[in-house]
Amino acid sequence: MNIIVVVFDSLRKDSVGTYGAPPWGPVHTPHLDAFAQESLVFTRAYPESLPTLPARRALYTGRRVYPFHNGDFRLKGDFVGAPGWGPIPEDIPTLAERLGEAGYRTGLVADVYHMFKPSKNFWRGFDQWMFLRGQETDPARSGPRLTPEEVDYWLPKEMQTEWKVRFIQQCIMNLHDRRREEDYFAPRVLQEAARWLEQNQDADRFFLTVESFDPHEPWLAPAHYRRMYSAREGQEQVASGYADTNTMADGLLERTQANYNGVVSMCDRWFGYFMDTLRVLGLLDNTMVIVTADHGHSIGDRSYIGKRGYPSAPEVYDIPLIVRYPGGQHGGTRNNAFVQFTDITATVLEAAGAPVPAELDGTSFLETGPAGGAGPRDHATIGWGTAPTVITDKWWFNCKVDGTGVLLYDLAADEPFARNVAREHSEVVDALFAQAREDAGGGFPEWLLRLAEDQADAPGCSDLAARA
Repeated sequence: MNIIVVVFDSLRKDSVGTYGAPPWGPVHTPHLDAFAQESLVFTRAYPESLPTLPARRALYTGRRVYPFHNGDFRLKGDFVGAPGWGPIPEDIPTLAERLGEAGYRTGLVADVYHMFKPSKNFWRGFDQWMFLRGQETDPARSGPRLTPEEVDYWLPKEMQTEWKVRFIQQCIMNLHDRRREEDYFAPRVLQEAARWLEQNQDADRFFLTVESFDPHEPWLAPAHYRRMYSAREGQEQVASGYADTNTMADGLLERTQANYNGVVSMCDRWFGYFMDTLRVLGLLDNTMVIVTADHGHSIGDRSYIGKRGYPSAPEVYDIPLIVRYPGGQHGGTRNNAFVQFTDITATVLEAAGAPVPAELDGTSFLETGPAGGAGPRDHATIGWGTAPTVITDKWWFNCKVDGTGVLLYDLAADEPFARNVAREHSEVVDALFAQAREDAGGGFPEWLLRLAEDQADAPGCSDLAARA
């Protein structure tokens, strides 16, 4: 069979209608919802490590990135990002390389500029790869510069810092000359992905990865998408403050949520275009399509806007995972087993009839997913910087790698994240921290432990130390 993997960056699980709605109201995603009706829908899917690049490294290799051994990257051409923010190690084969060896034609269409910065190699193994320029601070244009008045329109004065002004300058500068919806990022990515399908109809079997940086901030889309959710005009707000939303001026949070919703709906519309191309080309009966996201984004949840690994939260860590089997087989099936990115890699290899190497850290759900049941995992461990998160049926655990700053939430409570219960369940804390260490291979790198010492404890955490 042919295989397609579509990754939307920062797509909240609850912003896809089949999963429900975010706290501020439903998002219109008719094409993704229709896709879900023909698909196997996982309800407890998680990345393996975060954010952007570590997540994709796990997906592209099927190997754990957490706990970021040899992950203190300081490479020319990029900022010093989160632990693990680097290239794919040269000695680890990529999924595209493995599928190429199995006789697949491989393609990558992406606008995730972090993947293509100097020193990065996420296109390794693809027969064709296309990088669409201009997202975020990609230096795609050097002018004309924004006037002070234009900066004030796009970025509220109370949010303006030297770095954020530079950020919005480059973001908007990159959008100069874009007049039609088709010129925006997600439409361009999905149009080019559809064109790749048209140009590669002679392939016996193909593997296509489609990477859309939308709906990642800045939340830029034609105004008609924002007006689907808010008719209020005035001050624009397209960036994330990474701060307490109680400090935002009246109306700005609502504007932010409307802009995010709008970009999600734009992604949905052009995903529908992409799927219709599959239909027109007669590929729906012999192609598996996997749709997921690397993470979500807090937009007012618990009075915060941004994304972070500590304290971790479901609006960032819970991700959509929707798998359409050829011909829509197993459509309408839902599965609540724990699934992580490395499992997607193993599944793709099995679906391709390629060997699934023993060194992979994932387990295929090709056969077990539609059958339901608990699956092979009884928990998920996700690494982000100095703070692992362990999620079980009962608990959500988050602390620093040195065992301090513990957060424990009871998922059976009416409002699970309203109260940290670590002090009342020290034995649970010890067990889950031991699990985090075990999944880290028995311990954490020294440089990460030193980094944790300088990190402030999360608000509301317990000083209880887990040293199991």
